[in-house]
Amino acid sequence: MRRENIDLCFSILGAVLFGVIAIMTVFVACGLPLGEFTMGGQHKILPKKFRVMAVISVAIQIFAMIIILQAGGFISLWLSFKVTKYICFFFAAYLSLNTIMNMISKSRKEKYVMTLLSLITGICFWITAFQM
Repeated sequence: MRRENIDLCFSILGAVLFGVIAIMTVFVACGLPLGEFTMGGQHKILPKKFRVMAVISVAIQIFAMIIILQAGGFISLWLSFKVTKYICFFFAAYLSLNTIMNMISKSRKEKYVMTLLSLITGICFWITAFQM
Protein backbone atom coordinates (compact mmCIF):
# COMPACT_ATOMS: atom_id res chain seq x y z
CA MET A 1 0.00 0.00 0.00
CA ARG A 2 1.35 3.43 -0.91
CA ARG A 3 2.15 5.96 1.84
CA GLU A 4 -0.61 8.34 0.65
CA ASN A 5 -3.19 5.56 0.92
CA ILE A 6 -2.09 4.69 4.46
CA ASP A 7 -2.29 8.36 5.49
CA LEU A 8 -5.73 8.62 3.93
CA CYS A 9 -6.86 5.50 5.82
CA PHE A 10 -5.85 7.08 9.15
CA SER A 11 -7.72 10.28 8.38
CA ILE A 12 -10.85 8.37 7.34
CA LEU A 13 -10.65 6.09 10.38
CA GLY A 14 -10.25 9.12 12.65
CA ALA A 15 -13.27 10.81 11.08
CA VAL A 16 -15.41 7.66 11.31
CA LEU A 17 -14.51 7.10 14.96
CA PHE A 18 -15.17 10.76 15.77
CA GLY A 19 -18.48 10.27 13.93
CA VAL A 20 -19.34 7.40 16.27
CA ILE A 21 -18.57 9.66 19.23
CA ALA A 22 -20.68 12.45 17.69
CA ILE A 23 -23.65 10.12 17.15
CA MET A 24 -23.43 8.95 20.74
CA THR A 25 -23.27 12.59 21.86
CA VAL A 26 -26.42 13.36 19.83
CA PHE A 27 -28.19 10.46 21.54
CA VAL A 28 -27.09 11.74 24.95
CA ALA A 29 -28.23 15.27 24.05
CA CYS A 30 -31.64 13.86 23.08
CA GLY A 31 -32.03 12.34 26.55
CA LEU A 32 -31.26 8.70 25.82
CA PRO A 33 -29.85 6.84 28.84
CA LEU A 34 -26.23 6.82 27.64
CA GLY A 35 -24.91 9.44 30.05
CA GLU A 36 -22.66 6.90 31.76
CA PHE A 37 -20.46 6.96 28.65
CA THR A 38 -19.79 10.70 28.85
CA MET A 39 -18.99 13.65 31.12
CA GLY A 40 -17.68 11.52 33.97
CA GLY A 41 -20.58 9.10 33.81
CA GLN A 42 -22.34 10.87 36.69
CA HIS A 43 -25.78 10.87 35.08
CA LYS A 44 -27.50 8.03 33.25
CA ILE A 45 -29.68 10.66 31.55
CA LEU A 46 -27.99 14.04 31.23
CA PRO A 47 -29.69 17.02 32.87
CA LYS A 48 -30.87 19.76 30.48
CA LYS A 49 -27.86 22.05 31.09
CA PHE A 50 -25.47 19.22 30.18
CA ARG A 51 -27.50 18.46 27.05
CA VAL A 52 -26.80 21.99 25.80
CA MET A 53 -23.09 21.32 26.31
CA ALA A 54 -23.49 18.05 24.39
CA VAL A 55 -25.05 19.89 21.41
CA ILE A 56 -22.13 22.34 21.36
CA SER A 57 -19.77 19.37 21.60
CA VAL A 58 -21.38 17.77 18.51
CA ALA A 59 -20.70 20.92 16.46
CA ILE A 60 -17.04 20.83 17.54
CA GLN A 61 -16.84 17.10 16.76
CA ILE A 62 -18.20 17.65 13.25
CA PHE A 63 -15.63 20.42 12.75
CA ALA A 64 -12.89 18.01 13.89
CA MET A 65 -14.09 15.39 11.41
CA ILE A 66 -13.89 17.93 8.59
CA ILE A 67 -10.38 18.99 9.69
CA ILE A 68 -8.96 15.47 9.75
CA LEU A 69 -10.48 14.67 6.35
CA GLN A 70 -8.95 17.86 4.94
CA ALA A 71 -5.60 17.15 6.60
CA GLY A 72 -5.59 13.65 5.14
CA GLY A 73 -6.35 14.95 1.65
CA PHE A 74 -9.80 13.36 1.46
CA ILE A 75 -11.55 16.71 0.96
CA SER A 76 -10.25 20.10 -0.17
CA LEU A 77 -8.83 22.51 2.36
CA TRP A 78 -11.17 25.26 3.59
CA LEU A 79 -8.45 26.93 5.60
CA SER A 80 -4.76 27.33 4.85
CA PHE A 81 -2.49 24.29 5.02
CA LYS A 82 -0.73 25.68 8.10
CA VAL A 83 -3.96 26.47 9.99
CA THR A 84 -5.42 23.06 9.17
CA LYS A 85 -2.26 21.35 10.41
CA TYR A 86 -2.30 23.31 13.69
CA ILE A 87 -5.97 22.55 14.26
CA CYS A 88 -5.28 18.87 13.59
CA PHE A 89 -2.50 18.97 16.22
CA PHE A 90 -4.88 20.73 18.63
CA PHE A 91 -7.46 17.94 18.29
CA ALA A 92 -4.74 15.30 18.64
CA ALA A 93 -3.64 16.91 21.93
CA TYR A 94 -7.25 17.33 23.06
CA LEU A 95 -7.99 13.66 22.39
CA SER A 96 -4.83 12.63 24.24
CA LEU A 97 -5.97 14.58 27.30
CA ASN A 98 -9.51 13.23 26.85
CA THR A 99 -8.10 9.68 26.83
CA ILE A 100 -6.40 10.30 30.18
CA MET A 101 -9.59 11.79 31.65
CA ASN A 102 -11.61 8.81 30.40
CA MET A 103 -9.05 6.43 31.90
CA ILE A 104 -9.52 7.90 35.37
CA SER A 105 -13.31 8.17 35.11
CA LYS A 106 -15.38 6.58 37.87
CA SER A 107 -17.75 5.27 35.20
CA ARG A 108 -16.75 1.81 33.99
CA LYS A 109 -18.57 2.40 30.69
CA GLU A 110 -16.69 5.62 30.03
CA LYS A 111 -13.42 4.08 31.17
CA TYR A 112 -13.58 0.95 29.02
CA VAL A 113 -15.45 2.18 25.93
CA MET A 114 -14.68 5.86 25.52
CA THR A 115 -11.01 5.55 26.50
CA LEU A 116 -10.39 3.19 23.61
CA LEU A 117 -12.39 5.32 21.17
CA SER A 118 -10.59 8.54 22.10
CA LEU A 119 -7.18 6.81 22.14
CA ILE A 120 -7.52 5.39 18.62
CA THR A 121 -9.06 8.62 17.31
CA GLY A 122 -6.25 10.64 18.90
CA ILE A 123 -3.61 8.40 17.30
CA CYS A 124 -5.28 8.95 13.93
CA PHE A 125 -5.14 12.72 14.46
CA TRP A 126 -1.46 12.60 15.51
CA ILE A 127 -0.49 10.49 12.48
CA THR A 128 -2.51 12.66 10.10
CA ALA A 129 -1.09 15.91 11.54
CA PHE A 130 2.50 14.67 11.37
CA GLN A 131 2.13 13.43 7.78
CA MET A 132 0.96 16.84 6.50
